[in-house]
Amino acid sequence: MVLIREQIRYKSRKEIEKLREAGRLAANALRLAARAAKPGVSLLELDKVAEDYIRKQGARPSFKGYHGFPATLCTSVNDKVVHGIPSKYVLQEGDIIAIDCGAKLDGYHGDTCLTVGVGRISDEARMLIQTAQLAMFLGIEHCRPGVRLGDMATAVQSFAEERGYSVVREYIGHGIGRDLHEDPQVVFAEQRPGTGFRMEPGMTITIEPILNTGSHKCLVEPDGWTVRTRDGGLSAQFEHDIAITKDGPEILSLPDKEFELEDGL
Repeated sequence: MVLIREQIRYKSRKEIEKLREAGRLAANALRLAARAAKPGVSLLELDKVAEDYIRKQGARPSFKGYHGFPATLCTSVNDKVVHGIPSKYVLQEGDIIAIDCGAKLDGYHGDTCLTVGVGRISDEARMLIQTAQLAMFLGIEHCRPGVRLGDMATAVQSFAEERGYSVVREYIGHGIGRDLHEDPQVVFAEQRPGTGFRMEPGMTITIEPILNTGSHKCLVEPDGWTVRTRDGGLSAQFEHDIAITKDGPEILSLPDKEFELEDGL
């Protein structure tokens, strides 16, 4: 591993494979929690499902204890944007929940998120979730050598806003490797085309735009972690870990086939 320019840690193929293994475990745990996200189930129960799986694989939760965060998952329901602490809250029919999961295996981290509906959800919620997922994949498509951050961010923001959604500014993507959060910072809004760092082979980053139905503005709740929309609108997020290669992006946080959700997530 060589540390150069902006402290970006470029990864070897061997390191990328280690990141893929960590990402796979995080993705499997995430989907186990998503399957369990049904009416009548508490957020603490989801957290236990994910932690039990991660530890049984000989890994450990990346988030638990990170700067004092108390849980394995971030569980952000409805108007919660990010960093929701699992609690005794019982999921209700019609809720949506963004579940973010990290796992550390053999010294490397995986970090991945998806948003699912609980039971039957509104058309508004369904469209938000679908658009957030598409925004993530649009960002991933731009993770190619020579493309600048500003080009990717502009594409994501334009896509979201053309469909009536806002993109959260304060909470962004990042490099990933031996540390959960590495350089570079990966933003998804308010950038100019042709500016920002240039994508290069060996970079490993997270693509995780957050979309809101209303304003992009957020508030941090008194627990110091949970972030919610300022106007009470719904929020949704998807996240994959990506390696940039000479041939384009490789997704490092894919689950094993038996863990995939029915709708292909």
